[in-house]
Amino acid sequence: MFPEIIIEKMKTLTKAEEEVMQVLWKLNRSFLKDIVNEMPEPKPHQNTVATILKILVEKEFVGIKVIGRMHEYFPLVKKEEYSKGRVKSLVTKYYEGSFSNVISSMVKENNLSIEELEMLVKKLKKGK
Repeated sequence: MFPEIIIEKMKTLTKAEEEVMQVLWKLNRSFLKDIVNEMPEPKPHQNTVATILKILVEKEFVGIKVIGRMHEYFPLVKKEEYSKGRVKSLVTKYYEGSFSNVISSMVKENNLSIEELEMLVKKLKKGK
C-alpha cells in the first residue's frame, strides 16, 4: 500500500503539515470533517485543513479517493519512514552524521542518564 520512499529524497513538512499527517496516521483513512474534528484545540478552520491536505497531496504524502462528491484522504508515507528521515536529517545537519555524537550530547546535557544508556546497550545487544 505504501510506496518505497528514499529517505534522503523525502520532502520535509511544515509544523501544520505534520499536525495533519499525525491525524491521518492515527485515522489511516478519513474525510476532511473527521480530520478537523481530530485536530487539537484550537481547531483550525476547515478551509485551512483543506489547503494543507492539497499541499500534502502535491508533496505525495497523501492520496485521495473520490467517493461521490466527497474526498477520502489516506497517507502515502508511513509514519515510521518519515520519522527515520527526520532523525537522519537531524543527525546529519547537527551532529556530523554521527549517532554516537547524539548520544554523547544527550548524556552531557543530562537528557540521558548513564543507567538509561546502559539499559539501551543491553537492549541493543539482545537484539543482535
